[in-house]
Amino acid sequence: MHEILGGDPGELLTLDDYLTDFYEHFWRIESVGFWKLERQQFFREPGNKSWEAFIDGRWDESLRLIDEQRDDFADYYGRIARQGFVNRRVRVVEKPIIPYLQWELHLLRLRHEYGGLTNVACPEQVAPYENGGPLPEIYTLGFDVMYEAVYDDTGVLAAARRFTDPELIARCQGLIEGLYNQGEPLDTFFDREVATLEPPTGT
Repeated sequence: MHEILGGDPGELLTLDDYLTDFYEHFWRIESVGFWKLERQQFFREPGNKSWEAFIDGRWDESLRLIDEQRDDFADYYGRIARQGFVNRRVRVVEKPIIPYLQWELHLLRLRHEYGGLTNVACPEQVAPYENGGPLPEIYTLGFDVMYEAVYDDTGVLAAARRFTDPELIARCQGLIEGLYNQGEPLDTFFDREVATLEPPTGT
């Protein structure tokens, strides 16, 4: 357990229970918003058609499938805007950028365009908080609930831990927001570091 969690083990939820619980809380978020930290450099996303095309070496198709989500993202982030809360993400990016992250940054760029704003943090910015190991994959929904994503050994989301201690949630939300404020907006990072990359190989 990472020290940022203060020894709180949370409540381990099955994947199905977690997804139900998450969406019940998500649409009740108030103005403090949704804050997410992504630290790992690699995930597997079976069921995501664009990811499956990417992992199968069909790069152009994977990008086309991302672009086809424009209407869905417009609806989703439009609903969030009408709900009146912010949706912010910190994505830690190590260099050289590995193929998975190259793919994910294309997806996050489209989310960013429609209101799911992402700022990029470098490893040096998170290093002061990683004496106890890499930061966990955590996200706060207001101050009511926080989740830590739990992945299996292959990088597939398998479960989640739920935390409800308001002080812990506020502390973690403050950490994520602080990293966000230190980070670089994804659009400028993408134009400089990602847009010029060759299509990935060896996926």
